[in-house]
Amino acid sequence: MSTRVSPPFRADHVGSLLRPQRLLAAREEHAAGRIRADELRAVEDEAITEVVAMQEEAGLSSATDGEFRRSSWHMDFLYQLEGVSKVTDSELTVRFHNADGDIEFATPDMRVDGRISLAEPIFADAFRFLADKAGRATPKLTIPSPGMLHYRGGRAAIDESVYPDLEQFRADLAAAYRAEIRALADIGCHYLQLDDTSLAYLNDPAQREQLAARGDDAEHEHERTIDLINAALRDRPDTLSVTTHMCRGNYRSSWVAEGGYDFVAEALFSRLDVDGFFLEFDDARSGGFEPLRFVPKGKVVVLGLVTTKRGELESKDELKRRIDEAARYVDPDQLCLSPQCGFASTQEGNALTYDEQMAKLRLVAETAAEVWG
Repeated sequence: MSTRVSPPFRADHVGSLLRPQRLLAAREEHAAGRIRADELRAVEDEAITEVVAMQEEAGLSSATDGEFRRSSWHMDFLYQLEGVSKVTDSELTVRFHNADGDIEFATPDMRVDGRISLAEPIFADAFRFLADKAGRATPKLTIPSPGMLHYRGGRAAIDESVYPDLEQFRADLAAAYRAEIRALADIGCHYLQLDDTSLAYLNDPAQREQLAARGDDAEHEHERTIDLINAALRDRPDTLSVTTHMCRGNYRSSWVAEGGYDFVAEALFSRLDVDGFFLEFDDARSGGFEPLRFVPKGKVVVLGLVTTKRGELESKDELKRRIDEAARYVDPDQLCLSPQCGFASTQEGNALTYDEQMAKLRLVAETAAEVWG
């Protein structure tokens, strides 16, 4: 088996990292009007410089900015699309689950009340700063998949007077993403990840029931999302590697959905035009590796075997055993290793320490080196 010199890498990670306490404090101070935007930016810059160095020290071949300039992995991006409004007097509440019970995540509602377009590239300045700080590691930018804009609110969140036909909505959304992707490639982005929880959520019958109850065609939603992402990626430059990450929810060490990838696997792996798939496989809730039999040659699967939801460290022997198990269904040369999700999909972060996070990233790098060289 060969080492990988292009993304995704043998040892990789999803993107978000635990925010240092001084950054969280600065965000609170800025929200309260006690420090200026440039003062917050200075704290962010310092924290990102340190976290990029940490990723390289851990032995990773890619580095992100930890999503330190965001409060949420997806909403900070989606709100910047033209035609998308934040509804401040209404909230969307999502129920997450963990071993101790349920918790709720509430965020301002979102509405599509104008034609979708891109006024200016989103996160371009953030990427430039990341690229400037990255040394040997490839700078990686993460953004939400276009599928998240429709999945979050469905037809009810899209003004019918603006978009009586959802096909026009999807066409405009794809065009906005194509413009974003071209702009990112033009400033030197070679590694882009589209995060999409919907493609994992849809494996859960309870999630499909919820979509059907709001009037969506839940049995074919994954196929429409695949077509939408492919339209967004059309004509992307050859210099840009694109992956997608799919998990079942990640908020303060809790999750939303359950079930293996069986429902979406055949269409997902055979039709989605990405270079690699980051897949959550950290416990029985994520199902088995059998759906990987649909992965075609030329595609890469990044096995998310190391959990970010708790600090307990996995053993190398167990990780190697599970990699061998996955290799029964897909060529081991098409496999890589990563944590199952980010460590802080929202600024609150998961229930583990900085040292535990560091140990897990090192474990990924060391195990990958021993397996693939």
